[in-house]
Amino acid sequence: MPRTPSLTRAALLGTALLTVLMSGCTDDRAAGRPDQSGPTGASGPSDRSGTSGQRPASAGQGVTLSAKLDTPTDITLRWRGGAAAAGGQVVEFATEPGGDYTILEFAPGGQDRYKHPDLMPETPFYYRLRAYGGPVSRTVDLSLPKGGLSTQDQRSDHQWAVPKRLRAKSPAGRQSVRGGDTAAPTALKVTVKHANGILLTWRDRARDEAGHLVEVRPEGARDFRVAAVLGPNIESTGLITLPQEKKASIRVRAFFYGERSNVVHHTTGRTATG
Repeated sequence: MPRTPSLTRAALLGTALLTVLMSGCTDDRAAGRPDQSGPTGASGPSDRSGTSGQRPASAGQGVTLSAKLDTPTDITLRWRGGAAAAGGQVVEFATEPGGDYTILEFAPGGQDRYKHPDLMPETPFYYRLRAYGGPVSRTVDLSLPKGGLSTQDQRSDHQWAVPKRLRAKSPAGRQSVRGGDTAAPTALKVTVKHANGILLTWRDRARDEAGHLVEVRPEGARDFRVAAVLGPNIESTGLITLPQEKKASIRVRAFFYGERSNVVHHTTGRTATG
C-alpha cells in the first residue's frame, strides 16, 4: 500500500485516537490499543511444535475461530458463523493467557480471515474475536483535490483533528445502540481541510455506545473499513486520508461490542536463521 512518508493518520491524531487502523497496513499494528478486559479463557499449554490449543466455543457463541501456523512466524486466522446483523469482528491478540489483548483489525462482516505475519519467533500468541455492531449515519461522498501533504500541512499542529465533544451530553432523548437506527449518528458533515485531511462532525444520539467508528469505503471498494476508533460521546474528529481515499464514501457508526469467540493459541517456531 502506498504510504505518506512523513505523516500518517496515527501520527497526526496521536494519543487522542484510541485506535487507528489502515486497511492492509500490517506495519500499523502498533496503533492498536490493549484491551483491558482480559481474555475470556485460556487455551491449551504452549507447544513449540506449533500445534494449536483451542478452547471449544461454548453453547450460544455465534462465531468459531481457528488458527493455522503457515510458517514458523506467520499465523492465519479463519472464522465462521456470527450474527448476520453484526457489523463485523474485532480481531485481537495477546502473548500470554492472562495478558492484555491488543486490537489488530476491525474486520467487516464479509471478511472471514486475517493473516498475522512476521511474528516474533518462539513466542506464544493467543487470539480471539469480538463481534461489533451498531447503527450507522448516512453516507457522505468525499472528493479530495489531487496532491499530497504540503510542507505547511506537515508543520501544522492539526488541532482541528483532535476528537472532541461539541455539546454537553444529556440523557434526554438518547437511544440505545442495541435498539436499532434511532441511535444512529445524525447530521454528519465532512469538511475538507487540505488535500489529505478532512474534519468530520456529527450529532451523537446514543446513550450507551462503546464509542464511535469512522468507516471509509474508497471508490470501487466493496466494504467499508474502520479508519478510526473513538470513545463515547465524541462528535468531531479529523482524519488524514490515504492515497486511495481521494474519492470515497464515509460514515460514522455508534458501536457496541457483542459476544466473543473461543480463544485459539499457537507458539511460533524458530526462523531459518535462528
